[in-house]
Amino acid sequence: MKNFLEIIEEIKNIVSTEFKNKKIYDKDVADILGVSQMNFATMKKRNKIPFDELLDFCATKSISINWMLYGQSPESLVEATNRFFMIKYFGGVNASAGGGADAEEEEMQGIEIPHEFALMLGGERELKYIEAINVSGDSMEPTFSYNDIVFINRSKTDLQRGGIFTIRTEAGLFIKRVQKRIDGKIDIISDNQVYSTQTLDPSEIEVIGRVVSRFGSVD
Repeated sequence: MKNFLEIIEEIKNIVSTEFKNKKIYDKDVADILGVSQMNFATMKKRNKIPFDELLDFCATKSISINWMLYGQSPESLVEATNRFFMIKYFGGVNASAGGGADAEEEEMQGIEIPHEFALMLGGERELKYIEAINVSGDSMEPTFSYNDIVFINRSKTDLQRGGIFTIRTEAGLFIKRVQKRIDGKIDIISDNQVYSTQTLDPSEIEVIGRVVSRFGSVD
């Protein structure tokens, strides 16, 4: 069985999208489970798992308690834990993390994702807004690399808080870190410091959606 710390890390992963890229602390998990911070600290010290609270959490998130505790999918709970969903995948669309790219074609395929990954994308209610495309170029390394598949939530287009977005400019389709300036203009930032920051007027940008996750190889 997983220990207390491993389970807490699983909970943090599951709720990460709800915190909009903010760091999740133990006190946040304590609040989610409905446990006082003092009791949480005691449980952590003693490696005592709050089973009742964990069961409620798993029921709310439609997660198998066996998966949470053991990483297993017992036959009686396969439907709850091992459900798969289809995500729209446009294999001919390449968003540039480099010098410029665009859609050569827009034929839609499908990517099958497990229930746990669907939770990371925001849960079933968000899947209708999710689309997947390819990455080309190196301007967003090490965050994104060639041949990564990124998942975009097309309902999330507000740039007020910044973040990584897929955007379209007159130069093509891009994946960039976007930050709104005080003067109202938009900074288009590359994670690879070799590339300089561009500044555009909001009228020069079409926001496709926020990048919420990725598939990719490990070098």
